[in-house]
Parts: sequence; structure tokens; C-alpha cells
Amino acid sequence: MRQGLRFAAAALLAVAFAGMTVFGAGDDKPKYDIETIMDKAHGEDNDKILKKVQDGKASDAEKKQLLELYTELGKNKPPKGEAKSWKEKTTALVSAAKEVVDGKEEGVAHLKKAANCKGCHSVHKGD
Repeated sequence: MRQGLRFAAAALLAVAFAGMTVFGAGDDKPKYDIETIMDKAHGEDNDKILKKVQDGKASDAEKKQLLELYTELGKNKPPKGEAKSWKEKTTALVSAAKEVVDGKEEGVAHLKKAANCKGCHSVHKGD
């Protein structure tokens, strides 16, 4: 009887951990794909969020949206190039956007440096 209870408890624990792993993995799936993020955040148009932030014209909501977009960008897999480089570049974007959201003086300067389009596209942009 005791052996059966131990086995049942161990099985229940194994199922619980497996369920947590499955549900946790779902959290890593990006909410937006790279194309959507680039369209919303970047570009030559004055209504793109990055430009507004860099020009000091973004609302707090837009700053938070940029942070969310960059966070989701990091969850995507790079079309080409190494994952380590992708992680470094997207982490720098997230860190700088977080500084902007937090109102840190150096945030915009860090964001301008991290949002180096050519530096990322030359390594990671697919055809």
C-alpha cells in the first residue's frame, strides 16, 4: 500500500513538472514576427515608434510598446546568423528601451547605438 502511494505521488510529480515545462515553453513563443516588429518600430516614416522615441516625441505608451516589441524580437529566431549574436543585439535593444521607459537620461543614446540597422541586418537579415 505504501509503495503504491509513493509511486502515485512520484507519478503525479512527474506529470506536474512535465506540464510546467510544456506551459513554460509556450511563454517563449513570440507574440509578433520579425517583419511585424520592424514594420511597427522602424522605418523612415515619422510615425514609427523608434523615430518618435529618438526625437523625444513618443508618449509613455509608445515607449512601453517599443520595449514590448524589442522583447518579442528577442524571442524570434534569426533568419540567418548565429543565435548568440542575435541574443546580444536584441538584449542591447531591450536594455536601452527599458532605460527609456524608466526615464534614464542615457537611454535614448543607448537606444540609438543599439538600433544600428546595418549592424544587425548585415549579420541576421534573411533574403
